[in-house]
Amino acid sequence: MLTTLRRQTATGLRVLLVMTVLCGIVYPLAIWGVSRIPGLSAQAEGSVLPGGTGSSLIGIDPVAADPAADPYFHTRPSATAEADAGLGPADTTTSGGSNKGGFDTGLLESVQQRRAVIAAREDVDPAAVPTDAVTASGSGLDPDISPAYAALQAPRVARVTGLSLDRVEQLVADATSGRTLGFLGEPRVDVTELNLSVRDAR
Repeated sequence: MLTTLRRQTATGLRVLLVMTVLCGIVYPLAIWGVSRIPGLSAQAEGSVLPGGTGSSLIGIDPVAADPAADPYFHTRPSATAEADAGLGPADTTTSGGSNKGGFDTGLLESVQQRRAVIAAREDVDPAAVPTDAVTASGSGLDPDISPAYAALQAPRVARVTGLSLDRVEQLVADATSGRTLGFLGEPRVDVTELNLSVRDAR
């Protein structure tokens, strides 16, 4: 009986030691090594932008109290933003949609309010405001907008920053990505990257 107990205890300790080395040392080192492979390190570290200004995966909408002093591009609305029915800075600690359907009167009112605010900000007819400018993404933190929404904002950004419209449009083109694999999704403009380019060009 005592011999059996010692043998089982020794076996248990050996298994504990082996699993500790495998799961506590070898596995974490292997995962860390994979994260150092060129092309993966940025994703593994949270896609942090240069200078620690944020993550390329999160769109930060600038505060725009005065359209006459609003030098940056805006992201899509967010269900976590309080001002102007979802326009303005979102709560980046919370990700999620409003869960409202297309027949929800509150959602339709919010869309109309957003359309009016954006049309006034960009000095255009409300009919010219693209759909993605007034509808929130599922995450509420999407950094991408359509090229049409970026083009709508370009004249304001050029006017406020003093950059030429051609220069701003070139910055938009540089921040534009095509369809994934050439056929998935739609072309998109990374607002976070674009705003950093605008900042550096001023």
